[in-house]
Amino acid sequence: MKTVQLSIIGLKYSQTQKNAYALLLGEEEGPRRLPIVIGTFEAQSIALALEKDVLRRPLTHDLFTSFALTFNIYLKKVMIHKLEEGIFYSYLVCELNGEIHQIDSRTSDAVALALRFNCPIYTSEEILEKAGIILDDQTSKATKKIESKVKSKPIKKEPVKSSESDLRRLSEKTLNKKLNLALEKEDYELAASIRDELNRRNPHK
Repeated sequence: MKTVQLSIIGLKYSQTQKNAYALLLGEEEGPRRLPIVIGTFEAQSIALALEKDVLRRPLTHDLFTSFALTFNIYLKKVMIHKLEEGIFYSYLVCELNGEIHQIDSRTSDAVALALRFNCPIYTSEEILEKAGIILDDQTSKATKKIESKVKSKPIKKEPVKSSESDLRRLSEKTLNKKLNLALEKEDYELAASIRDELNRRNPHK
């Protein structure tokens, strides 16, 4: 299985789901981006780790990190290995006394821990092909390459809401236009929903 290393590109407040954020991961050498919807607690934990803020009392991910290091357990890498019904599945690759162990994890928790252990995040080429958004002027799915910085505070925008049933009623031409607009506005969650609908209609593309 060919793997691709990812980095964190952005973290934004969800426009369509209450108490949720859209985490944007991107391949380090390429234009593809992977949007993942995560909870508020995990988003705050990721933002704090990115900004290297230290709280008076440790969060759960800080506690796990301290516990692991105390007993010489090291997180070597995170692997996002499966996408099923819109849910990303991950595992932690840990080392203890020279032995490697894999531990199942939610993707949001895995990313939060990867930041604290300063370890790489990977996914498979298959998942990027299936779920990645290609930011490329030469395709119909994007009009420009987006550069964004991670911010812990929500960015206020006019919400662009489209339910799954709404998207299914639209033509492919209209969906592609809405996808371009969502990417221009950096609304990665909406872009992911439109991408999923396009993939549902064209599963072999």
